[in-house]
Amino acid sequence: MTLLAHDRYCDEIAHQVEQLRAVVTSGADLSATVPTCPDWSLEDLVRHMGGALRWVDTLVRTRAQENVPPERVPLAKGPEKRGDAAALDEWLAQTGELVVGALREAGPDAEVWAFAGVPNAGFWARRMTHEITVHRADATLAAGLPYEVAPDIAADAVDEWLQIVQWAQRNMPKDPKRDLRRPGDSIHLHATDTEPALDAEWLIDLDGEVIDWRRGHEKATVALRGPLSSLLLAFYGRLPLDAPGLEILGERELLEFWQQRATFG
Repeated sequence: MTLLAHDRYCDEIAHQVEQLRAVVTSGADLSATVPTCPDWSLEDLVRHMGGALRWVDTLVRTRAQENVPPERVPLAKGPEKRGDAAALDEWLAQTGELVVGALREAGPDAEVWAFAGVPNAGFWARRMTHEITVHRADATLAAGLPYEVAPDIAADAVDEWLQIVQWAQRNMPKDPKRDLRRPGDSIHLHATDTEPALDAEWLIDLDGEVIDWRRGHEKATVALRGPLSSLLLAFYGRLPLDAPGLEILGERELLEFWQQRATFG
């Protein structure tokens, strides 16, 4: 597995911020419930995402060597007034400029506190790329707007989440991801609309205490096939398994088992 270039992640964060701003200024109801995060309104989701970016900006800009509490992050909660799309858009634009600037200035190897055993700015560039990629999907679903994502980003998002699942299984004893063991079972993900060079297929082996995974085409207990963007969102629990374009071959229950325990919060 090869990571994307640091600048590619920075470029994508900037792009995703622009796309999320477009949702905010689309006329969508900011008080609408987010179907995939039902405890949040659309505005709550945008403030959460912007707050996460502000937090990472603080971590990277200060080269923090330990976690920074949210209350120490300037303007992390967003504009004082709720329901103001213009103010929310302006805050989000400034947030994107700050975090992308901090990540570019730091470079991937700058030492910064992080979880998952990768304490550098490169970890945060990749993590925030996929955090906002998935949360923008949440926002578009709430607003009834179309969604698409670049193939290289979508494929790397699957890789990164599988790595985080492995880390959680090893280091977080109370995390539901610890309960993913299914001796003899495996999941195959197969994107049907990508160039062969992308190798957008995965085999996830649930046999051990920690999942094993690799890219490639292999037989499994169950296969989920479909366009890469839909595959990504189903894998992250953002689309139902019977969404248009998706096809299940084998034991559907195993995919439901995965979605219940290993999806992105």
